[in-house]
Amino acid sequence: QVQLVESGGGLVQAGGSLRLSCAASGSIWSISLMGWYRQAPGKQRELVATINNSRNTNYADSVKGRFTISRDNAKGEGYLQMNSLKPEDTAVYYCNAYSIQYRTNYWGQGTQVTVSS
Repeated sequence: QVQLVESGGGLVQAGGSLRLSCAASGSIWSISLMGWYRQAPGKQRELVATINNSRNTNYADSVKGRFTISRDNAKGEGYLQMNSLKPEDTAVYYCNAYSIQYRTNYWGQGTQVTVSS
């Protein structure tokens, strides 16, 4: 099994930056895909970015050019560098990991990101 813990959220002014971290523990060797999702109040959870074991990345159109996803496979950690933040980026951000071994999606508890205008 895999456990995920996010950190790095907070309050930032528009145009600022934050770096989110996701620490994985347990069967980290089984993780094939890591990703970040977000959920704003009253909205559905949406994909922000994903990265696979080959470090191929995928981004939502709304964050392309502003956010960068990365991972350290040896440490079992994932990161989301968020630059040029906008008020519409305000949401709870969740780390996600897919285990090819267990064929299961794992989620962290979420971290709040608030961008003030």
